[in-house]
Amino acid sequence: MSPLEDVDAYLARIGVVAPTGLGAVHRAHATSIPFENLDSFAGHPVPLDIAHLEDKMVARRRGGYCFEHNLLLMAALESLDLGEVAPMLARVRMGPDGGPRPLNHLLLRVVDESGPWIADVGFGGGGLLDPVPLATGIESEQSGWRYRLVEDGPGLVLQTFTDDGWSDMYGFVPEPVPAVDIEVSNWFTATHPDSPFVTGVMAGVRAADRCLSLFVYDEAVLIERLVGGATTSTAVDIGTVPDLLASRFDLSGVTVDPSGRLAAPER
Repeated sequence: MSPLEDVDAYLARIGVVAPTGLGAVHRAHATSIPFENLDSFAGHPVPLDIAHLEDKMVARRRGGYCFEHNLLLMAALESLDLGEVAPMLARVRMGPDGGPRPLNHLLLRVVDESGPWIADVGFGGGGLLDPVPLATGIESEQSGWRYRLVEDGPGLVLQTFTDDGWSDMYGFVPEPVPAVDIEVSNWFTATHPDSPFVTGVMAGVRAADRCLSLFVYDEAVLIERLVGGATTSTAVDIGTVPDLLASRFDLSGVTVDPSGRLAAPER
């Protein structure tokens, strides 16, 4: 990954003055830049080069999905010399039952002076606040949220503790992947007609005390969970979604076209 062109602008975007390490940058990024797939929903390309990522997510203050978030974080960590970073691909486990899902989630392995970690700021409203140790048998408590890694054959599964106990988030083989595999997975995610990143809108924001997600498909649903509390689900009128995205997700410029379809901000 190329280094950031403007490290200071990135640090200002995530509200960090003097980064103290991997954990500080990870949490600041996770709680500052929203998750969203408005470009792929609108049929726009989703470039992964660092110039586009910085322009979109830093200069224009947009969000992105996992490929964008974690490649931006990877460039930032390398630019700040905060560890050796390698990308990995995963299969998301949460959602309807069925056959295996594609390898369309990106996460990072980071090795610093404390050891190997999983870093992931691109899982939407319910993702990690902090890196988790790349080892099984260790429960990571993050401001009241709980995560752990468990073995699954040759791979690992990241789990989170929810209303019903431990739930799978995604599974992965802990091996780095080349850039060409990331490009193929991103292309599938952003363009396949059956991809949920094409057929509807997802947005998410993360805070220390809550997870907030918005899903707009046949209906619009807002899902919120406070730390230590139950998950609530609220139906939302499509006409109110632009204001909701601006006020709760820090995503301005979204409109509803005459057909009732969400329109992404101007590029």
